Amino acid sequence: MKAGVKMKIIRFKTIDKGCRLGFVKDDSVWDLTSVDKRVFSSFLSALKEAHVQNINLDELIREAVQGCTPETYALKELDHPRTPLKPHIVVPYPPPEVWGCGVTYARSVKAREVETSLKGAYDRVYEAERPEVFFKATRTRCVGPYEAICVRGDSKSTVPEAELAFILGYDREIVAYTVGNDVTARDIEGVNPLYLPQAKIYSGCCAVGPAVVTCADLKEPRNLKVECRIHREGGVVFQGATSTAQLRRSLEELRGFLCRDNPVPAGTVCLTGTGIVPPDEFTLCEGDVVEIGIEGIGTLRNPVKRL
Repeated sequence: MKAGVKMKIIRFKTIDKGCRLGFVKDDSVWDLTSVDKRVFSSFLSALKEAHVQNINLDELIREAVQGCTPETYALKELDHPRTPLKPHIVVPYPPPEVWGCGVTYARSVKAREVETSLKGAYDRVYEAERPEVFFKATRTRCVGPYEAICVRGDSKSTVPEAELAFILGYDREIVAYTVGNDVTARDIEGVNPLYLPQAKIYSGCCAVGPAVVTCADLKEPRNLKVECRIHREGGVVFQGATSTAQLRRSLEELRGFLCRDNPVPAGTVCLTGTGIVPPDEFTLCEGDVVEIGIEGIGTLRNPVKRL
């Protein structure tokens, strides 16, 4: 494999072999688990081996496949809604923790002020030295591509939040990126900001995937197009776009505050905030399908279910 080839790491499930770790090359998926089952049994096991060898994750993978002929699958045969009788992509890995950052785009300042009627409070956070950082999810609350994100049973206004997410390594450094959906019950948060945990943390409140891209292969994370589309009954009921260039803070700044006196484990995902906000009157409905695409990473698709 040529050093210049961009590497997208995915996880997929087969009928007879279970979950496999692979990387996308052109229109094919190379089965890394077939190369070395110990090292590539999961994304986290590969991340740990790279840490032990003191090399980058992409270096580990490139060295492992050098001169090998791994088993391959056609990407189009994996990238589809899951069915029990066909191989399909799943969440890249179950993240041990997911954290979120808020008020990182100017658009989110206005949205939060409307939701909570607190004029000026979010402006102060936007301009402050310390960003808003909050706990978002555990692995049991996260879903992957084509799995259902959820609307709380006691929410009447829930929206997706399309976000670039970074992944931390064993030295709490940024090692990779993925797509994140920080699903939020904005009516609950709007009643009182102290209800933020209930608006953010519940079953099916977070989606990540479909792929992980290493830092070596995504060198410009602050210049990526982010898009969101919501499909309903055959039509698009909302679409919006932004760019990570509109982020108020650097990713390293967000990482630094997240890790300050906070022993987050390797594999932690951090959502960096959203610049795409649906209209005030909009809410997700059961049966909707949310698509979030980030340039260079891929498109995360999830149906919606009401709890």
